[in-house]
Amino acid sequence: MKGKSVLVTGGARRIGREIALAMADAGADVAFTYRTSAEDAKRTLADLKGRGVRALAVRCDIREEKGVGAALRELGEKFGGLDVLVNNAGLYETVEFEKITARQWDEMFATNTRAPFLTSRLAAPMLRERRGRIINIASLGGQRPWASHAHYCASKAALIMLTEVTAKALAPEISVNAVSPGMISSGRSESGGFVRHVASKTPMKRAGNAAEVASAVMFFAMGPHFITGQVLGVDGGLALES
Repeated sequence: MKGKSVLVTGGARRIGREIALAMADAGADVAFTYRTSAEDAKRTLADLKGRGVRALAVRCDIREEKGVGAALRELGEKFGGLDVLVNNAGLYETVEFEKITARQWDEMFATNTRAPFLTSRLAAPMLRERRGRIINIASLGGQRPWASHAHYCASKAALIMLTEVTAKALAPEISVNAVSPGMISSGRSESGGFVRHVASKTPMKRAGNAAEVASAVMFFAMGPHFITGQVLGVDGGLALES
């Protein structure tokens, strides 16, 4: 990835941070967006620079077209172009179906579907110049119906369809793929019981981690450009269970 430039949305912490660091470890210059995680952004920015690459942290609400456009212009001025866009920023919550409000539904789609659409559309001219790549972070929830996550599942299912549509619409210059995580441990103790419960149902008998998701992203970032429109599961085989 040396000489390449990458944008990771929501890259200040968790999976996004892991992806940003993996890109930097491979030699790429890395920009990332954040909205509220200012302290995490400072730490991630310092860690990226410590790897000897150019790095940029942009505070941006990626749900808004104006903010996305400004972030891309800033990236272009600093890096001169864009090779890989990783649409990672996402919203997740557990709500019983009959208790989901219209506002919750709209906020979920704004972050998980509208934002990747905006960043992909606005970044397309830059990516096209370099025969670039778009990698969306989907979810097993977009492929399986989780009764207590209707708005989340629907938004991620829409993101998977967006992946397939843009793979056709932006070909042959830009490849578009998605990584679909299953249960990924956040490392927080409060999620331990639920993580263990799901892990017991997973063929690999454990939850995944952010580094494993990042490795799948790196495959699409560095693998054949001919691969497009694909969804790669990182779920320990959980999708195989009924």
